[in-house]
Amino acid sequence: MYAFTYQRPSTLADAVAAAQAEDAKLLGGGQTLLPTLKQRLAQPSALVDLSGVAEMKGINAVDGGLEVGAFTRHSEVAHSDLVKATIPALASLAEGIGDRQVRNMGTLGGSIANADPSADYPSAVVALKATVTTDRRTIAGDDFFTGMFETALEPGEIVKSVRFSTPDKAAYAKFRNPASRYAIVGVFVAKYGAEVRVAVTGAAGSVFRVPAFEAALEANFAAEALNGLSVSADDLNADLHASADYRAHLVTVMAKRAVEAAG
Repeated sequence: MYAFTYQRPSTLADAVAAAQAEDAKLLGGGQTLLPTLKQRLAQPSALVDLSGVAEMKGINAVDGGLEVGAFTRHSEVAHSDLVKATIPALASLAEGIGDRQVRNMGTLGGSIANADPSADYPSAVVALKATVTTDRRTIAGDDFFTGMFETALEPGEIVKSVRFSTPDKAAYAKFRNPASRYAIVGVFVAKYGAEVRVAVTGAAGSVFRVPAFEAALEANFAAEALNGLSVSADDLNADLHASADYRAHLVTVMAKRAVEAAG
């Protein structure tokens, strides 16, 4: 690693101030940043450790859903009785992230701010009508992810919490990389009355919705409603794990599994 200064503020205001330093990096669970530093792929002047900011932690019931602090660990979401009772699909998603070490260290805010195209949480943010609260504003989940490793966050802006809306039914299904457990393709399906949202992660450079799937499921919320439907492989990822065509096939398969799991 290169030399850098280390700060561990105890308030969000202090964290915001520290983040304004030139080339400063925010440290959440460190599951992406620390390996990047070890490989000398980044050279920040300072690391601002957010683990001491209490106002960025915790899970609370709010009108219409749940509010999860940005520094809440994946394991806390997975094992929370409140999450299991309110949005069980969100707890299930968190339980499937990485391995035990990753779940015990990784954070919700760090995951969505990093915006890895194969991360699980982006699908939940989009499918569950989430809003992301930062130190400056509130951003709709549909507007938060803008591209591969890109979000609507401005330099130095810090995610404080994420508010998820409780659906009538929801489930997440993914075809995972057997080593990393990242999503080769993951599909989150959520039903809100007559509205259905289908969010796909892992398949492209960023999470995306599938309007054709949503329309079919709004007419008939059943796996067979997706028979004969597919997404184009033109803009999908292709690598040693899966071709673009295979990922397109998996989107339909995982969407059907998610609908079946949602019941």
